[in-house]
Amino acid sequence: MIQIGEKAPNFTLQADDEREVSLTDYRGQKVVLYFYPKDGTPGCTTEAIEFRDIANEFEKENAIILGVSKDSVKSHQKFKQKHGLPFTLLSDPEGKTLDQYGVWKKKSLYGRTFLGTERTTFLIDEEGIVQKIYRKVKAKGHAQVCLLDLKGRS
Repeated sequence: MIQIGEKAPNFTLQADDEREVSLTDYRGQKVVLYFYPKDGTPGCTTEAIEFRDIANEFEKENAIILGVSKDSVKSHQKFKQKHGLPFTLLSDPEGKTLDQYGVWKKKSLYGRTFLGTERTTFLIDEEGIVQKIYRKVKAKGHAQVCLLDLKGRS
């Protein structure tokens, strides 16, 4: 499991604009890497809209936002367009990056157990070092907490 102070594992995934994106592409910038279960679900929509609404504040902190889920590029394109998301969504259909970051977990809902994405965010500094990890995130208010932590005022 990834720990604070460790180098964030690199990955290369397809973005919503169909280009290949690697974590190392963003060296020199802070990265808010957030993993979420599924495009269009209530919690995931809330989280994405809250990041959208303060995206310019993240830019002021030299931070970019990357959202990752198992959804297809086409699904990401629809989700991004519907909600006017100004940041990149990455598709991990095989779940390799989800595994790499330890967010593919056993979950349970209504007595049923299944594997799924645990809503998790990693704040990564300009050198690629994990500075903060938020596990089992509650979508509402999460973007603001991340922003305050980036500003060093949590």
